[in-house]
Order: sequence, then C-alpha cells, then structure tokens
Amino acid sequence: MPRVHIIGAGLSGLSAAVRLTEAGVPVTVYESAGQAGGRCRSFYDRHLDRHIDNGNHLIMSGNKSALSYLDRIGSPKPLIWPEGAIYPFVDVRTKARWTIQINDGVVPSWIFNEETRVPNTGLFDYVKAAAIAFADSDKTVADIVDEKSPLFENFWEPLTLAVLNTTPARGSAKLLWSVIRETFLLGGAASTPLVAKSGLGPAFIDPAVQFIEKNGGLLRFNARLRHAWMEGGAVQSLNFADESVNLEEGDQVIFAIPPTRLKQIMPELDPPADDASILNVHFRLREPYQNRRATDSAFIALIGSLAQWVFMRDDVVSVTTSAADALGADDVPNEKVVAQIWSEVRIALGLGDEAYKYARVIREKRATPDQSPAGVRKRLKPETHYRNLFLAGDHTDTGVPATIEGSIRSGDKAAGLALGKTF
Repeated sequence: MPRVHIIGAGLSGLSAAVRLTEAGVPVTVYESAGQAGGRCRSFYDRHLDRHIDNGNHLIMSGNKSALSYLDRIGSPKPLIWPEGAIYPFVDVRTKARWTIQINDGVVPSWIFNEETRVPNTGLFDYVKAAAIAFADSDKTVADIVDEKSPLFENFWEPLTLAVLNTTPARGSAKLLWSVIRETFLLGGAASTPLVAKSGLGPAFIDPAVQFIEKNGGLLRFNARLRHAWMEGGAVQSLNFADESVNLEEGDQVIFAIPPTRLKQIMPELDPPADDASILNVHFRLREPYQNRRATDSAFIALIGSLAQWVFMRDDVVSVTTSAADALGADDVPNEKVVAQIWSEVRIALGLGDEAYKYARVIREKRATPDQSPAGVRKRLKPETHYRNLFLAGDHTDTGVPATIEGSIRSGDKAAGLALGKTF
C-alpha cells in the first residue's frame, strides 16, 4: 500500500500522522530532533530538577480540532477544565485585581455586569469593539479598536499578544476575529480556558507518538531532511544525512516544517517570516504554590508588566511574554529579565518578598510566523504544484492564528488531501 512520508514531528506532523494511521495508511514520520513535539513539548530541566514545557500554551473549550485530537489519541484526562470561562487579571502597577467571567449562551450578559466585565468599561466600549467583525484583511487590531478605551489595555492588548504573538499595532484584526468568532462570541461554553494538567508532552505529544506506533506508523528521530528531489511534477526521493528514501508509486509527502526550513528545501516558495519570538521564564519555588494561592485559577493575566501570563503547577511558576521581539525583550540580558519578571510575579501571586529557588529562561526566537496583515497574505496553501506533496504547519492558510488549534487543523487538512477527503 502506498506510504505517506511526513517531515516534521511537531503538532502539525503528528496530527497528520494520527489521521492517516487511523485510516490504515502506512506512515513514516521523520524528525530532525531527538524527540517529537517541536515547539509544543515537555522536557526534564536539570537546573530546576523538574519537568517543564518549553513554552506555555492556553487552549479554549471552543478549539474543536484540538479537543478532537486529544480524544482520538486517547490522552488520559489531559486538561484542567475549570467550572466556567473565568479569566483573572492583576495590574502590577496599581495591584488592582479583577476577573472577566463570560456567561454561557450567545447573549453576552457578562458585559452588562460591572463585576464580570473589564473595570471602568461601559456597554458602548464593547459595541464599538464589535467593528472587528467587519475588519478588512489589511487592518490591524489597533486600526479597529479604540486605544484610549480601558478595554484596549485590559482586554484587547493581552488577547492580541496571547493569540497572535504580536502587538495590536501589528496583528491582523481579521485573524484575531477568527478566534473570537469561534470562542467568545459563542459564550462561556466555548471560551473556557484550558491548561495542560501535567504538561504539553503528556497531553499532546506522548499519547500521539504511542497512538501512531500502535497503529503501525514509524517515527524516525535525528533524521534531518537535507534535500528533496522533484522531477516530473512529483517528489521522487527524500535525502537525509544517512540515507536516501526513494518514493514508490503512489507514495505521498507532507512537509510539516517551519517556514525557514521549508524555504531551504523549496526556495521557490515565499512563506511568511517566522521570527516572532516568545520569552518564557520558569521559576521553581521553595514550596508548592497551591499552599498559598492568590487565585483559584491555574493562571493569571498581568497588565502593565513585562510578564503577561503566569501559569502555576505545583512548585513551578511559568511566565510567558509574547511578542518579545516587538517589545524589545529579546535584547534584555537574562539576569535583568529574571529580576524584573520575578518582581512582577511576586505582586501577581501575593508572594511578598519571597525569593525563588531556581530560574530558567527559554527564548523561542522563532515561535510563530508573522501574523500581521502582510504576513497573513503570505500564508501558503496546503496544496503544492507537485501532485504528491502537501504542506502542514501553522504558517499555512488554516483561517485561524498560529496556535495549537491552528497547527492541528493544518495537519488534519494535509492528511485529508493525501486521503482525498475532508476532515
């Protein structure tokens, strides 16, 4: 039976492999690293003496592709699922705290209640912001949303940074709307924030690898694609460091690799740049945070700070700063980053003058593709001009941002094209 060769074992490649092995198609996944997961993985950090994620990810209950993927790979109770769509915030400058709580149902009654909406906002602020639903493809979030409104700094800006990994001045309004349309617009049942209970690896990666292998798929690690030979309108062979794989009649290929790497293999393509960075800092505390919680949530959003989102799991506090390149954080030395972010974390979590035990800085210099209007226009279609080659990855035209949901959708789409069906 013809085989599908998948280059890349990140979420896009794994989701494609899961779909194909489910359908009984022979699959081989090639990964240049020594493990699967790409930018969505867990690993043991010797300095912290803990398992941590390379970056923090928040998914939402309306992310149907991600939840379907978890269900199909048999991931065992992978997510912390709170009772309601609750988003806790703290302004580290004023120490003011508030919680956005989105009600179930499509009628947004939460915006009529001062206790559940953004502080110092009125109904008219939300009415004006609804213009994002009609944004043209060349508009940024800042072009649509009133930057002078309290809703901007306390909702739109953190949402844009988290979802698009860029600032409102750069981020595509239309792309952000695609998320709002599938989550917040549908009420709390679709916008409940979900966090991996034990980490990204145990939730999204390890069960997928086991599923693929159990269903006859092959995974080859430390296999970096050096060259793909195309002739006669099709991929004929894949050349790795230690071998060349000649494709048989009917074999197909899926490239599930980042834009920079894709450009090296196929220089004729012009994908969006993938140099939008994310800064992550992991702190190991002296005792589990759950013993003295300042919030009942597994995370908290920070305003007026370098730190943007703080995630708590046992005695590890993990902090994310999205759009680190746009905010100038890439140029700040690690010791200064750690000092500033820890001072902000202490305020957010009510830790007083407590010191952390260990800290680890992880800089993802190529975390996501460019999600400006110009970058979105450069997204690649999953079909190529080679009859047996398809593309997957969060840089492809999925209609949603470069998130876990977008990555999984891209893999599903590429697998569907290989099978001649739609997922």
